[in-house]
Amino acid sequence: MKDKYYKENSWWVSPFNYIDEVQKTLSIPNEVIIHDATLRDGEQTPGIVFRKDDKVRIAEQLDSIGIERIEAGMPAVSKEDFEAIKEISKRVKNAQIFTFARAMKSDIDMAVDCGAHGVVIEVPIGYPKLKYQFNWTWEDVYNKSADVINYAKEKGLYAVFFPYDTTRAREEDYDNLIQKICKNALPDSIGIVDTMGCATPEAIRYLVKKTKEMSKLPIEIHTHNDFGMGVATELAAVTAGASVVHSCVNGMGERTGNAALEDLILCLKLLYGVDNHYDIHKLTALCEYLSELTGIPIPRNKPVTGKFNYTRESGIGVDLVMKKPLAMFSIDPQMLGKTGDVALGKKSGRMSVVYTLESLGIVDVDGGTVDLILQEVKKMGAEKRRLLNINEFKAIMSDYGLHSPQS
Repeated sequence: MKDKYYKENSWWVSPFNYIDEVQKTLSIPNEVIIHDATLRDGEQTPGIVFRKDDKVRIAEQLDSIGIERIEAGMPAVSKEDFEAIKEISKRVKNAQIFTFARAMKSDIDMAVDCGAHGVVIEVPIGYPKLKYQFNWTWEDVYNKSADVINYAKEKGLYAVFFPYDTTRAREEDYDNLIQKICKNALPDSIGIVDTMGCATPEAIRYLVKKTKEMSKLPIEIHTHNDFGMGVATELAAVTAGASVVHSCVNGMGERTGNAALEDLILCLKLLYGVDNHYDIHKLTALCEYLSELTGIPIPRNKPVTGKFNYTRESGIGVDLVMKKPLAMFSIDPQMLGKTGDVALGKKSGRMSVVYTLESLGIVDVDGGTVDLILQEVKKMGAEKRRLLNINEFKAIMSDYGLHSPQS
């Protein structure tokens, strides 16, 4: 069990994740794969546009990390989208390429023409959508989608049946639709879609188990983050047997976004022990690239990739940030190509000052001087209501006759 919750110089998470009493409640498939939708759902972030070259570059990075499926877009949106998907299909070496499609045969034809391996066929089933947006019944949804699923299968595509707003469906509508679809138009898998991010993990577990039992098919999970639970609900789906999780880099997507790719990768591997082959070292560069491209900053406390995730201001344990990072963090920063850092401010301690002095090449400073510098650091941090930058610290040092040989 130890190799699951602990790996030297890599991670140290809770051993309680892996005790028998916890593990026996889980029904995690032997393989869980990621279907990344950054190029389609991520682009639906208001104000975001990916051009063809952007999409190809993002797809190649996703592929280099080892993402198994890339939803490259919706070819019906524009000629440029069509051409981008076609180019991605040629250039990507390992990942399977999927397109997003309405329940229309013309959309299936475009997927084939793009060279896609599979298609996500969207239809509404949430009752507010049926009642107010479409004025449809579940029978209408079935009638519009059954032949299209069969057509996609005839064309050699992997067909994901994607009844969106699943979590706001009337249960009888959902049951009737799934049962009839599986009787007459067997897709390859079924996606449970928490379009409004409004289902609890317990509800998602229920829907996954129920759908898997009704359909006898693989289950995929696609969630949004309206209540801050996008990743949690996807993980709940996995513990109930879902074998495909949908994601977007940096949690991009409409409104509050989708389940974040980088969070899912680490949660699956470190918290649930799902064996995978992803190149975790490349995650930071991908996330930073998307942030730069879109102009959407990564919050400094964002899980996995936040700038301050491995920064310590409090003086307690500062010496361990570098020497024994797993005493201070659950993940060794080097896993993500980062290093721990010490910040100076109101909450700093003596070791914070000593560490910073040493990093500037100044050693063996007497304790009294360290204490005086610390007082100035804490005072400035309080007055400015922020951390000190290195030049401000150097100015304080110089007041006590200390000068960095690195200057």
